[in-house]
Amino acid sequence: MPQLARRLFALPEDLEGAARSWLEHGERTPRAPRFASSVVLLRDSPTGLETWLGYRPGSSPLGVLAFPGGSLEASDDDAVGWLGPSPQHWAEQMGTDDIGLVRRHVIGAIRELFEETGILLAGPDVSTTVEGTSGAEWMRARVAVAEQEKTFTEILAKRGLSVRTDLLRPLVNWLSPDFAHRRFNTRYFAATQPVNQQPTLLASKGVWGRWVCAGNVINERDTTALGDEVGQENTAGRTLGELLVPGSEIMLEKMASANGCIAYLSYKRKAHVYKPLLVEEDGRLMLEVEAATRVVGEPQRER
Repeated sequence: MPQLARRLFALPEDLEGAARSWLEHGERTPRAPRFASSVVLLRDSPTGLETWLGYRPGSSPLGVLAFPGGSLEASDDDAVGWLGPSPQHWAEQMGTDDIGLVRRHVIGAIRELFEETGILLAGPDVSTTVEGTSGAEWMRARVAVAEQEKTFTEILAKRGLSVRTDLLRPLVNWLSPDFAHRRFNTRYFAATQPVNQQPTLLASKGVWGRWVCAGNVINERDTTALGDEVGQENTAGRTLGELLVPGSEIMLEKMASANGCIAYLSYKRKAHVYKPLLVEEDGRLMLEVEAATRVVGEPQRER
């Protein structure tokens, strides 16, 4: 098992006020986090593993740039056709006994991926995945789900589709810092791009999103290239660490070193929670995260 190290990450600018208040007024009871799911969408390319990143307006607990994802919803409890490993199996893989919550996380992950990218991990049977989800009819369905005019399960039932949970793999659990005003308890999953499906931005909310090569993003982490490309007020002139939550940055590092989709997805992971702690280093507030990955040249503190 890889040795764990305490790694230091930049404190996002929009969290600095909350962090200083937390320190000045003494630690208080953290706000209860909302449960959320996120999907790392993957595909192979000649330059290495690629993943889909999107811009999130406002101060999202998932980061300014993030993998598709968001809060779980009450409708994620609705009855739905389910193909693949059982919720009990998923609970074992994710290291929890709460089977109902695990089921909501899995459904929420597939729903959020559909809303934000149009990628739909569903089909009429376990050997088939729906194709061609980029048309106008599917976009209307995505907008209806995003605006909560229709539920995701209604969209699936109307078309005779069941969720393909066998197309997901569990990754890690990210918990927002205790001092944050908006906190998420996020379960991350991974999935490869299905055949004959292409991600597209949501017509009603999409600002920026594209495939990025994980290796290139990590190699350019100290530049402002990606933030400048997104071109928003809170991305331009910022480095990668100022755009992503540390959990996302660590996942990108691991993708950058993976030998393709199959190797990345088949790796046997143990359930792990990334829970950042607020620390002060040389007069600068930073987030400290316990992680297995060591990156040469980054500040680290041994346990």
